[in-house]
Amino acid sequence: MNRQKEVVRHTQRLLHSFHQWTGKPLLTSHGDESEIAQTLFEAPFVVVSHGTEADPILNYGNRQALQLWRMEWKQFTQTPSRLTAESMERAERDRLLQQAKANGFINNYQGVRIDSTGQRFAIQNVILWTVLDERGIGCGQAATFDYWTFL
Repeated sequence: MNRQKEVVRHTQRLLHSFHQWTGKPLLTSHGDESEIAQTLFEAPFVVVSHGTEADPILNYGNRQALQLWRMEWKQFTQTPSRLTAESMERAERDRLLQQAKANGFINNYQGVRIDSTGQRFAIQNVILWTVLDERGIGCGQAATFDYWTFL
């Protein structure tokens, strides 16, 4: 499967899982799956996700996420997700990820993150959710937010 098809499939997983857990659409878009994937990539809010590795690796970031973390797709999708937070923030981040895993999702999370240059920023109104595959099995976690402030 080529990379574009993988991203389109993952986008569908993000959208379906978000709707399943929250009862709300992450995105209102029409068209085929490729067009919907492009719309999510271009959305004015952040969407990020990581896989289920022992040290989870980021596997999706839309354009807003790539700009916020100041990374290109290749670098972003090779980065352990824990590195998006400073070491002092990681325990709280891990606790909330575990809570989202246990409950399917959590609402209104806030925290501090760090971009690839060391710039810190606060994020608010974050929704974290478990990403499900086509069989309903967890295959990662994702987050979305539309508000951040550089510190």
